[in-house]
Amino acid sequence: MSISMQDVEHVAKLARLDLTEEEKQTFTGQLNAILKYAEQLNSIDTDGVEPTSHVVPMSNVMREDEVRPSLPLDKVFLNAPDEEEGQFKVPAILE
Repeated sequence: MSISMQDVEHVAKLARLDLTEEEKQTFTGQLNAILKYAEQLNSIDTDGVEPTSHVVPMSNVMREDEVRPSLPLDKVFLNAPDEEEGQFKVPAILE
């Protein structure tokens, strides 16, 4: 598989990028070099290798949920630009 100049132009158009001819040639060469390097993976013997999603064991690193008291409202509203009736007051965004 290889990337053509037309492929680079198509992706640039989708991304709304205005590339020069020199940039198109550069990106075409770079993308083809990446694909050529990735094709080396096809030559690796993977028979007998069990599929895995991670190469190292993963465990849940999240802490357990605990009920804790929240901050008092007077401290919470110290950082608020404006407050009204115990709620943050923000500018209206609807007309």
